[in-house]
Amino acid sequence: MLLFIEVPEGKSAKNRLHLDLQPRAGRRDEEVESLLSRGASLVADHRGIAGPGTGWQVLADPAGNEFCVLRSTAERQAG
Repeated sequence: MLLFIEVPEGKSAKNRLHLDLQPRAGRRDEEVESLLSRGASLVADHRGIAGPGTGWQVLADPAGNEFCVLRSTAERQAG
């Protein structure tokens, strides 16, 4: 599933599309570790922004295109 959200900032880099990814199974942190082991790089860590177990992490693919990894549905439902 893709979620499109308008943002107030103007385009300042080459990204034409920013994806927010949500693991189907497992936990956000496990998914991030898997992506890092396959060549992604960590850009920003926004975990815990609204309390323990919340937030997201911003990663970039090898070409520099950024994307976010959110918590899974199971993680959000657990609190």
